[in-house]
Order: sequence, then C-alpha cells, then structure tokens
Amino acid sequence: MTGYAKCQATIGQKRYTIEIKTLNRKQLDLNVKLPSSLRSHELEVRTMLTQLERGKVDFMLTDENAATAADLNEALLLSRYNALCRLAAQVKADSSQLLNSLAASSDLWNGGSQQEIPEEEWETIKASISQAIAQTDQFRTEEGAVLQRDFISHIDLIEQLLGQIPAYETERIATAKERIYRYMADADIHNVDANRFEQELIYYLEKFDITEEKVRLKKHLDYFRQTLATEPTCGKKLGFVAQEMGREINTTGSKANHVEIQRIVVAMKDELEKIKEQLGNVL
Repeated sequence: MTGYAKCQATIGQKRYTIEIKTLNRKQLDLNVKLPSSLRSHELEVRTMLTQLERGKVDFMLTDENAATAADLNEALLLSRYNALCRLAAQVKADSSQLLNSLAASSDLWNGGSQQEIPEEEWETIKASISQAIAQTDQFRTEEGAVLQRDFISHIDLIEQLLGQIPAYETERIATAKERIYRYMADADIHNVDANRFEQELIYYLEKFDITEEKVRLKKHLDYFRQTLATEPTCGKKLGFVAQEMGREINTTGSKANHVEIQRIVVAMKDELEKIKEQLGNVL
C-alpha cells in the first residue's frame, strides 16, 4: 500500500528534513538517500526502516543548511583553472567555459555537511526518523481501513445477490421438466416406462442442482470476512479465497439454466473482479 510522511529535525541553527514515500510491493525494497555527514548511519537507518516490513520505500534525509554552509576552496579552484587555461592555450582550445565546469566539482566545496555530526545531534535526527516511520505506518493503516470497508461492501453485495437465487430455483426446475416433456412430445415418444423416466429425469435435474455451490460460496464469503478482521497480513490468503469464490460463482453460472440466475451470476462476477483489483494493492 502507499504511504507518505514528512518530518523535520531542528538542532540549533541546523534543520534536517525527513521524507518517506512507499508503494505496494511484496518484498521490502529500500532506497535511502542521506547527506554525506550521515553516511556512517545508513545501516542504522535501513534497520529502522525494516519496521515498514514491505513495499518500495524511498527515504530521503536532506540537510537544509548544506548549501548555505558550503565554502568554496578558492585556492584549489584557481590552481586548477590556471593549469587548464595553460593547456587550452597550448592546444588552442576555447577556455571560456572552464570556470563554470570547475565550479560544479563537488570536491571544491567544503561544507559543514561533509563533517560527521555529533552523536547528540544524531539522536535528535533519529527520533524524527522514528516519527516519520510511525506517520508512514499510520498512513498505511488508514488506507487499509478504507480498503477493508470497500472489501466488505463488495462481499456484502455478493451475499445479497446469492440470496436472490432461491427465488428462481423452483421455476428453473419446472422449466427444465417442461422442456423435456416438450422434446418428447415433439419427437412423438409416448411408450416409455414411467418409473425409469422419473429416475432419468431426477438424474438429469441433479446435474443442475447448485445447492453445494451456494453453501460453499457462503462459507467462502464468511471466511473472507473473518480473515480480513483477524489477520493483519492476509493479502495472499484473501487472494486464494477470492479464487475459490470465483470457482463457485462460475460453476453456478454453468449450471444455472435460467436467465435471471445468469444475470445474478454476472453481477456477482463484477463484484468479485472489483475485489481482485483491490487485492492488487495489498498482496
């Protein structure tokens, strides 16, 4: 799931900004950017970020004073510039852009950000990192609550649609019987053993019975709700349950043999697809 947090740590005249962005991913993928003064703490930062457990995590800690605190090493710049100008004159090359190019060299700038910070400053920054991680986790929790309500709404609707099927089952069986009798009349078949015919008719109609599918689908719906409510990390399991729900819905559709039940099945499939789409955000 997505997450975002931004915090600041102020230490005297210094100010650091911590920003965390996360996207859904099955494993934990960390991308950490730190100023040079905090490079020695990168492993500790990565260890702290493992609290997020999973997702593509972009972590950026910025020293807001780095640019203003930087000092130019003018002597080194001048030395390099003069040397390059002499070479340019020898080869008759244009030297007008040499100064701009040299000024972009990071080793010519000696800022306070390149020095290791005191341990007490790091403790303050670390507290702000912990705060940003907690905010990111809270962001995810709130998004998860929204997704949970969305899942439940689709599950409830599938259950409501399932409850509409029995109203058409008696009519469905009667229609199937009527169709068989009509076929026999059209084929001019009259001399049949009544008992054998009833047995064959029952066997034929049993193929269209969807009682087991309805019972199993209801159990899957209940299990989906239970898993969602009791297990904090359940995306993969919910995916499996959704597959089983789809199986029962598809079997019900193949056995339906009734236009209204088919319509209900299509509506249930539509709700199930919405569930599967959202599951992509939590797997």
